[in-house]
Amino acid sequence: MRQLSTDQRAQILKCLVDGNSIRATVRITGAAKNTVTKLLVDVGMACAEYQNEVLRNLPCKRIQCDEIWSFVYAKEKNVPEPMKGHFGFGDVWTFTAICADTKLVPSWLLGRRDLETATVFMNDLARRLKNKVQLTTDGHKMYLDAVDNAFGSEIDFSQLIKLYGSSPDSEVRYSPAECTGIEVKRIQGKPDPKHISTSYVERQNLTIRMSMRRFTRLTNGFSKKVENLSYAVALHFMYYNFCRLHQTLRVTPAMEAGIADHVWEVKEILALLDSK
Repeated sequence: MRQLSTDQRAQILKCLVDGNSIRATVRITGAAKNTVTKLLVDVGMACAEYQNEVLRNLPCKRIQCDEIWSFVYAKEKNVPEPMKGHFGFGDVWTFTAICADTKLVPSWLLGRRDLETATVFMNDLARRLKNKVQLTTDGHKMYLDAVDNAFGSEIDFSQLIKLYGSSPDSEVRYSPAECTGIEVKRIQGKPDPKHISTSYVERQNLTIRMSMRRFTRLTNGFSKKVENLSYAVALHFMYYNFCRLHQTLRVTPAMEAGIADHVWEVKEILALLDSK
């Protein structure tokens, strides 16, 4: 990567965290495509390492978890035969957790939508929390064993299952089916019924799709390498947790959680890279 000034690198990162693709960022900033990609990789790696270190001993009390779909290289049905079954080609799911009070995202993980990935994700989440928490997930069966493995009896766990009706044929491709009701299942402990919800994590899914071009549906915006997708996700959550003011809280999630004392600038994210 040719040497760029701090201002030039900051401009590139601002474009990336604001939902622009690599090619759009190239057009806006004038930087070479390889330059933008290498900066994303380097900064994304630094963001992942930093958050892995500081997102510990968190005071969260209510956690919501979900998983969001994307694909890498090609959609699952179009993956070439020699690559079928290999992770990083086809469907990739990003597991996310969000604190309902601070809106902090303490943990995320890319993988398959299966018990193995869910178990790794829940164990990572459990190690980051200071208190016993109330946890809500969707109704996927993988969470039952994964949560039990990670938390044991030290959790108030429930699942919220949304029931959907059919959509008009003309809108199926572009609109989700109408939610006709919900079913709540208490799995363990004594979860407070008032706080059994997945609304915040589902809203976070929308933020992900709006802020990362790789997650936008029905477009040609996707990752060619799963490693680059992971770096983009790490950068996104670094910006979301530390730089972006939450409209309701009026501070960043990291400030609300007590792990930051000011709103970070994009140049401070770059400083993580320069300090390595």
